[in-house]
Amino acid sequence: MLVLGIETSCDETAAAVVEDGRIVRSSVVSSQVDLHAQFGGVVPEVASRAHVDLIVPVVADALGEAGVELADLDAVAATHGPGLAGALLVGVSAAKALALVGGLPYVGVNHLEAHLYAGWLEHPDMEPPLAVLLVSGGHTMLVAVDGPGAYRVLGQTVDDAAGEAFDKVARFLGLGYPGGPVIDRLARTGDPGAIPFPRAMPGEIDCSFSGLKTAVVQHVRANPDVVVADVAASFQEAVVDQLVEKLAITADATDATTLVLGGGVAANSRLRERTAALAAATGRAVFLPPLALCTDNAAMIAAAATYRLGADGPTPLDTGVDPGLGLV
Repeated sequence: MLVLGIETSCDETAAAVVEDGRIVRSSVVSSQVDLHAQFGGVVPEVASRAHVDLIVPVVADALGEAGVELADLDAVAATHGPGLAGALLVGVSAAKALALVGGLPYVGVNHLEAHLYAGWLEHPDMEPPLAVLLVSGGHTMLVAVDGPGAYRVLGQTVDDAAGEAFDKVARFLGLGYPGGPVIDRLARTGDPGAIPFPRAMPGEIDCSFSGLKTAVVQHVRANPDVVVADVAASFQEAVVDQLVEKLAITADATDATTLVLGGGVAANSRLRERTAALAAATGRAVFLPPLALCTDNAAMIAAAATYRLGADGPTPLDTGVDPGLGLV
C-alpha cells in the first residue's frame, strides 16, 4: 500500500510517500524557519501563505523522489489537527483535491498520533508497551502506548510546553529563533550546575515550565553579568531533569519495556543522552528517532494514515480541520 502524506500543521510544508506504513519511499520538508525568524516566532498568516506557495512543488517533489504518480497511490492523507487553522486548511484542501482527482480515499490524521508512529518507521518490530515522551513547541505529554491506536495520556504540561519554554528563554536571552537548537548548542560550552533553577512538580507525572522560565528571567535581571552559556546549560538541565523524571515515572507505572522520544524537542542532545542513560540504568530498550523524524514531517502522517485507513476506513471529505484536536 502506497500512501501520500501531507503535513502543514505549523511552519513546515511536508509531503512523503510511505509503503505499507513502514517503508519511506520519499520525504520532502520545506522549512519556514528563516521566514519566521525575523518575527521571533511563527506568524500564523505568514505560515498559511507560505504553505499555499509551497504545497504544489513539495508534493511534486515527494512523488518524483518516490518514483510514483498519483495513479499509483492507494490513499492520500493530511494532518487535520491539531495546529494552526489556516495552515491545516492548506494541507487538507490539497489532500482532498488529490483524492478527488485520483479517485482515492482521503485520510485525516491526528498530528500527535502521527508522532507516535515515527518510531515504527525506523523500528517496525518495536513491541509495546511503550512509554513515550512526546515533547515539542506546542505539546509535552507522557503517553502509554499499548499498541497501534491504543494510547493513554498519563501526564502533560499544566502550562507551557517544553519547546515553548526553550523559545521564550532564547528570545529573552537574545539568542534568536528557534530557541531549542541554539540553546542546545550554547549549553555545550556552559556549566549545567552553575545555577540551581527549580524542577517543578517532583514525583508527579505532569510537568510545568512556566515557573522555570520566570526563574531564568529573574536570575538574569538580578545578575546582568552572568555567563549566558551557563544560563543556557542550567536551564536546559532543569528542563531535561524534569522530562526524564516524568518519563521514568510513566515507564514504572505502565511496566513499559521501551522508552521512546517524539516531537521536535526529541532532537535535543542532552535529552537524548539522558533518556538513553535512563534506559540503560533500568534495563529497558530505547528508541531515539533520527533528527529528520523528530521535527514535523509527512512520513509519520502517511504511516499513521495506513493504520487509520485499515482500522476506520476513509475520512469523509466534508470533515474539516480541528486546530484543538487532542490525542485521545
